[in-house]
Amino acid sequence: MKITDILNEKVVRVNLPGASKAEIINAMIDLAGAQEKVLDKQKMREAILEREKIMSTGVGSGFAIPHGKTDAVADIIGAFAVTAQPIDYQSLDEQPVRIIFLLVGKDNMVGPHIKLLSRISRLMNKEEFRNRLIEAKSSQEILDIFRQEEATYFEV
Repeated sequence: MKITDILNEKVVRVNLPGASKAEIINAMIDLAGAQEKVLDKQKMREAILEREKIMSTGVGSGFAIPHGKTDAVADIIGAFAVTAQPIDYQSLDEQPVRIIFLLVGKDNMVGPHIKLLSRISRLMNKEEFRNRLIEAKSSQEILDIFRQEEATYFEV
């Protein structure tokens, strides 16, 4: 499964408003929650927030990947945003976050969920890629950046 298989213009935002980690996570859940594959948005929210209590999903270099597994989704779903301003996310490197990728997997689809987490992390390790995402002016431009990167970076 490719990252671009779970993203579309409806779940990708530039300049996502919010001033705190909680506001941004809730905005991402609301963005992802409008998909037909979401069976219970509140249960999905609980799974993501429970995971966040274990350890911050702000992994560093201005990037966070809030995620969880739940039977509240019919399939793996995602949402992506670049925030309007840097957010204090209690990241592992203590740096603010601008890039957020929300990933929610189905309880019984652990393998594909972990594979996507790994792919997303590998892409986000590239500073030039992160900078292109931050500079993107539209959801379509972000999707194009992901497609281009996946085409050159992964054998799919």
